[in-house]
Amino acid sequence: MASNVIIKLASDRVNPSLLSGDSNPRLFTPGEVITSQQGFMRGHGTYMEDEDIKSSVAGVMVQVNKLITVKALKGRYVGEIGDVVVARVTDVQQKRWKVDTNSRLDSILLLSSVNLPGGELRRRGVEDEQQMRKYLQEGDLISAEVQNVHSDGVLSLHTRSLKYGKLGQGILVKVFPSLIKRRKTHFHNLPCGASIILGNNGFIWISPVVNTEGEDGGGFTQNLDEAVSKQDREVISRLRNSILALAHCKMLLYDTSILYAYEESLKYDVHELLHQEAMFDIAFLTQHKLRLQE
Repeated sequence: MASNVIIKLASDRVNPSLLSGDSNPRLFTPGEVITSQQGFMRGHGTYMEDEDIKSSVAGVMVQVNKLITVKALKGRYVGEIGDVVVARVTDVQQKRWKVDTNSRLDSILLLSSVNLPGGELRRRGVEDEQQMRKYLQEGDLISAEVQNVHSDGVLSLHTRSLKYGKLGQGILVKVFPSLIKRRKTHFHNLPCGASIILGNNGFIWISPVVNTEGEDGGGFTQNLDEAVSKQDREVISRLRNSILALAHCKMLLYDTSILYAYEESLKYDVHELLHQEAMFDIAFLTQHKLRLQE
């Protein structure tokens, strides 16, 4: 039985008009020759064949001195110490929680790595272990920081800061981890009226602006009874679709690019933002604004 199979190159998935500038890195496809010159060392995402260094994944080249690597556009999250992540609790175990961070293996959040309600500082006992499901249970979304990376690739997380903890009302957006730009801070209150957490693992959390001053819940408080206004819901939906438009065109996501995309999206209705023409238009105008800023 014969069937037609269409295979698209990675370079065909990106709007060519967005890659016309010199500031954008070149996209390599698997098997493509990166360099034939001698004296270079091959890194992750590359292999040697006939004296040539070739790409083994679809992505962009990163060169550090004589070391050449290719960073894949699509792949699982590879964590580093200090990364901010948005994760979902998948299991409650003895003295720890298992959480999904979009990596190859489930990550670990130890009971000793979270703040107790009220910010109490003491050793965790049997009573704390018995009440673990009162703190976090299966399905809860949390923001956390990578504390350690074990030899087998398992990430150890912590929430020992009031900016981390259980997430309340909002929406979760999933993109490729490679599209999240590493910045000094990944928590932003945008002037459009929403809060955003850009997880290095490709999970983005958008929520109404919440004032947490004076709260002492240790990061476990959740206000699910208060209704979110229609205006806030529209802002959150518009932000979500603007992020997906940038992600569709493989543009880096950070506070400035997202805010510019939101501003360009105001001329469209929310439900029109995911049309092909609208996505390319928003991404192109956002890229133009970013170049003018440089």
